[in-house]
Amino acid sequence: MPYLELMVNVQVPDEKALALEFSKLGAQTLGKPEAYITVSITYNKTLTFGGTFDPAFALTITSLDNLNTEANEKYSLAFSEFFKEKLNIPNDRGYITFNDPGRGFLGFKGTTFATIFAKS
Repeated sequence: MPYLELMVNVQVPDEKALALEFSKLGAQTLGKPEAYITVSITYNKTLTFGGTFDPAFALTITSLDNLNTEANEKYSLAFSEFFKEKLNIPNDRGYITFNDPGRGFLGFKGTTFATIFAKS
């Protein structure tokens, strides 16, 4: 169920293509099926970092059961490299927030993941 919410202050020539590529990377990096990955990319020309409008990003990753200190290091590296390669945004121009809300605090199919996992 990972949700990757990316905000950038650089214009993306083909947002849909980038979103699909980011979805594949998210699935591969986070070890979750792409069928459950949600990606949102927002262009925000007023996003600043370090007091400038130089290229920057803000990424929030919401995912269940796979976020921890060791794994987050790997995720941070993979996503930062992607931003550098695809958007020319250096890894020192943004933050990545890792959020695991817990199974009881994430809904899907009219219930929560706590209920879904309890049934399986």
